[in-house]
Amino acid sequence: MTFEESVKKLEEMSEKIKNEDITLEEAIKCYEEGIKSYEECSRILKNARQKIEIYEEGV
Repeated sequence: MTFEESVKKLEEMSEKIKNEDITLEEAIKCYEEGIKSYEECSRILKNARQKIEIYEEGV
């Protein structure tokens, strides 16, 4: 999954949780999916940061 896809999924889960008609079970599921998307975004950003640091060291 790309960074953009992960961010979009995180935004979708956030919007679903804001819905007043959502059940507790659905909210928990959306929260868990949102956490997974957040972790994926963090992983992608961490990898990008490491690549930039390696590049900067080589310059």
